[in-house]
Amino acid sequence: MKISVLVHESLVPPERADPKDVTHAEWKTEFDVCSTLREMGHTVHPLGVGGELAVIREMLDDFRPRIVFNLLEEFAGHAIFDQNVVSYLELMRVPFTGCNPRGLILARDKALSKKIMAWHRIPTPDFAVFPMQRRIRRPKSLDFPILVKSLVEEASQGISSKSVVRDDEELESRVRFIHEEVRTDAIGEEFIDGRELYVGIIGNERLQVFPIWEIFFDSLPEDVPHIATERVKFDEAYQKKYKIRTGPAKDLGEELARRIVRTCKRAFRALGLSGYARMDLRLRDDGRFYILEANPNPQLAYGEDFAESAEAMGISYEALLKRIINLGLRYRRTR
Repeated sequence: MKISVLVHESLVPPERADPKDVTHAEWKTEFDVCSTLREMGHTVHPLGVGGELAVIREMLDDFRPRIVFNLLEEFAGHAIFDQNVVSYLELMRVPFTGCNPRGLILARDKALSKKIMAWHRIPTPDFAVFPMQRRIRRPKSLDFPILVKSLVEEASQGISSKSVVRDDEELESRVRFIHEEVRTDAIGEEFIDGRELYVGIIGNERLQVFPIWEIFFDSLPEDVPHIATERVKFDEAYQKKYKIRTGPAKDLGEELARRIVRTCKRAFRALGLSGYARMDLRLRDDGRFYILEANPNPQLAYGEDFAESAEAMGISYEALLKRIINLGLRYRRTR
């Protein structure tokens, strides 16, 4: 097929590259997807998108792709605008991969998604939103410790060990950090002390759940919150120093694993997601778990958690991309 791959304008991958250069390249995901699709026999056209929809319209007229593989995570510098690009593709009646616009809207706003999950009685931490240019006031119902993060940004942006606050002074300081440095509203949620789990899901109506994944903090000091900060996710030296790794979750037990899978599927449907997504959870020592947030269109690079969890159940990277494409083609036809 003719496939156009939408990427950020600074992340257009080269057609060929030395594997050593790819490993640490900012465009690794884009390269992995494009090169694998070519190996599968498709004609691939990566398109860099900045802040103009015109380039997409021109591509649709000139290249006429069978489907658009969407790897955009922002538009015009705004994370929340990626949903509008997908809406545009929908208006143009062009099949696309990944989540539909409504699902992106509901999942992107962490407060809105928590309200929907709470209505469906899906366990999620208590929370409060702290808008920019407003007085910072903690509701009495929200107890410490509290995890403070951006309301809409992903990839742990703005999250560090200081994000877990234990009094009102620390809360105000961290909320102001999010406002001033990340430039978004902040959300403060009940900090769930325990294990960090990820659950990959793929499908539209019929859902397939990948093995439950976990991030292991084997050597992280006890006085440092065991959470997925920016350093934990992206600093290789930090990962090696503290033996931070991810892999299949251990010792969950069949019944707990079934409840986690069932709850994640309910959340996927409640938020109107489609294509593929990753659910982020925290598991207490007493067996209670909470869905922190849903991440539609998660990191898709070869060797990253989503692809690795698919591989663990026998789905190769090529088969994963094929499944994502087929879901994109079928989603448009069924609606």
